[in-house]
Amino acid sequence: MLHRRTVLGVLAIPVVAGLLPARRLFGATDWRPDMDSLGAIEGEPEAIARDEDFWSVVQRCFTQDRSVINLNNGGVSPAPAVVQEAQRRHLERANFAPPPVALWREQEPARERVRARLAKHWGVDAEEIALTRNASESLQICQFGHDLQRGDEVLTTTQDYPRMLTTFRQRERREGIVLRQFKLPIPCEDPALVVRLFEEAITEKTRMILMSHVINITGQVLPVREVVAMARTRNGGIPVIVDGAHAFAHLDYKLSDLGCDYYGVSLHKWLFAPHGT
Repeated sequence: MLHRRTVLGVLAIPVVAGLLPARRLFGATDWRPDMDSLGAIEGEPEAIARDEDFWSVVQRCFTQDRSVINLNNGGVSPAPAVVQEAQRRHLERANFAPPPVALWREQEPARERVRARLAKHWGVDAEEIALTRNASESLQICQFGHDLQRGDEVLTTTQDYPRMLTTFRQRERREGIVLRQFKLPIPCEDPALVVRLFEEAITEKTRMILMSHVINITGQVLPVREVVAMARTRNGGIPVIVDGAHAFAHLDYKLSDLGCDYYGVSLHKWLFAPHGT
């Protein structure tokens, strides 16, 4: 059995590809027994995390090509077989039945049930949630939708996501706003220091703050709740947009605990939802 610590050895698989059944190389065709066995596993998290038999079962729940090593599962995570099957089933239904039935009577109400379940999990009201195609689209809705005047400043760090930075730079060129950035130490394990650096970078013209919950470059977790609380006391209350793309389903928290004004995530990262949510 392939061990995760020697996973690079999987590069040898193409050499013997012709000798092994396709099911062994490219994932099980029936994921149900594996899903059932995962649900029955008991034990302490630390012990389970070191159990290679456990990870072997997890691997079989996905359909990824075993001859390729993906070192960036955080970008768009591969969807498990159960998710792909559900997508396929709904797509076939949408093309089989008339649209007034499949799309408008069945699937649109089902979308609202998903939104309600997300809200319950997150500790917020369903009316606070909008389903978009990814975190970038969610965040850009907030970045472009907030009224800013020429000379108004947006504060963020040099480690925030490039697409979000270029979004504000576009507003700089078009509208004359100012994007101000400051550096965070790497690593920065002192939450109080993070809050202080944000506070020290605020000027009388700061009208918005953009921050990451988990920095995609380093994995650093930032103290969102504390920064938001500080921003509430400055300039009549500075709204905070939080990039939570790598936090949802990765960290244990409720959105209602953070107190931020806007929060964008991608459900197709650590939640393993369909691509494009």
